[in-house]
Amino acid sequence: MKKILILCTGNSCRSKMAQACLQHLDAELCVRSAGTYPAPQVNPLAIEVMKEAGMPITDLQPHNVKDYLNDTWDAVITVCDHAREACPVFTGKVKRQMHISFPDPSLAKGSTEEQFSVFRKVRDRIIETFNNFHHTYLDDHGYQERL
Repeated sequence: MKKILILCTGNSCRSKMAQACLQHLDAELCVRSAGTYPAPQVNPLAIEVMKEAGMPITDLQPHNVKDYLNDTWDAVITVCDHAREACPVFTGKVKRQMHISFPDPSLAKGSTEEQFSVFRKVRDRIIETFNNFHHTYLDDHGYQERL
């Protein structure tokens, strides 16, 4: 089983959306997400926009990256610049570390609908990016050569 860890600062938006996307694409993946400074809860707008896309966020508890430092991972992916800078050293085996930056939708201002619009744009970019990631790095035909 391929194991993927997705990191961001709060583990409340981007990393949770990416986790839901990869789990939707491939039920045989073990996908976890965590934060360098976990938020108290997952952002409700992230939950809603992923539900709209048919990719529900099922892990509603933010997790701390420290819980995963000693594990073995096929890929550890940071999805925000702050997490990349604050990412601790993994003592477990990590085959590939990657950084794919997305804007933080939780910083969106304006009406609820304007905030939803920002969340949807980030969600769509995450879905497109992780579809490409899955095809490039995780499909069985290319997985072993690339990781």
